[in-house]
Amino acid sequence: MEKSPGTPRPTAKDIAADIRQDVVRGTLAPGDQLPAARELAKRYGVTIVKVQNAYRELSEEGLVYSQVGRGTFVVDPSQPLADGERAESAFVTLATEINAIHEAIRLLGDRLERLEEAVKPGRSKSAQ
Repeated sequence: MEKSPGTPRPTAKDIAADIRQDVVRGTLAPGDQLPAARELAKRYGVTIVKVQNAYRELSEEGLVYSQVGRGTFVVDPSQPLADGERAESAFVTLATEINAIHEAIRLLGDRLERLEEAVKPGRSKSAQ
């Protein structure tokens, strides 16, 4: 999303949206390194801080992670990351919530089986 002269400069949210689109389209694949903040800032005609804010937004969403001295990379969900790289991401939060829901469903299923067994026709009241 390079801007021509006279058009408004993109916000960090605009830059993050462009990167998200590149991931969806497959232009950026899991494990790919994003351009350096300085390079992307020059391409968009914005400050490095705007690009860093876009990268931070994507990191908080769990879409990318940064390694000091190496760069920012698209998350590969099949590869585990070190604790600090994705510890607070929305991805991890969502996965934790889904696991809790699965456990609750399993417990409800067990309870339903016990209740169905207890009310089966043919069981005498003395056996209950």
